[in-house]
Amino acid sequence: MRQIAIASKDDSFLSAISKVENIVSKVMAIALVLIIFVALFDLLRVLIVDLFINEPKGFLSVPLLKIFGMFLNVLIALELMENVTAYLKQHTIQLELVVVTALTAVARKIVIFDSKADGDLVGLAVAVLSLSISYWIVRSQNKLHKH
Repeated sequence: MRQIAIASKDDSFLSAISKVENIVSKVMAIALVLIIFVALFDLLRVLIVDLFINEPKGFLSVPLLKIFGMFLNVLIALELMENVTAYLKQHTIQLELVVVTALTAVARKIVIFDSKADGDLVGLAVAVLSLSISYWIVRSQNKLHKH
């Protein structure tokens, strides 16, 4: 009888933890929606000001790499949203999505890389190689388990 009481306490505790995880995930999703719209608004503001308000000089006044970085920021935020959404649907962390998001973040860093300010590319190269190998391993394991 005592074992049943202890087991029921564990079950209620785990149920409470699950509810907290669910609430936190939903709050994170709402926060990510706000971040996505803020990042998108910032990108559109920069483009509109450069293209229509500033006097055209033939080139954008904002460096093109900064604009690419802003696009990739929105893309990374969307991928993070996909991670949170997948967690809410399946209550598991999708490792493949996490690795793809990390690869996108490192790719963003490479796209906007400024060798004068950012230093050496070796660390980014190691990160890309490591994440690419990780992605290949996770992807091939996922394919094996689906068949």
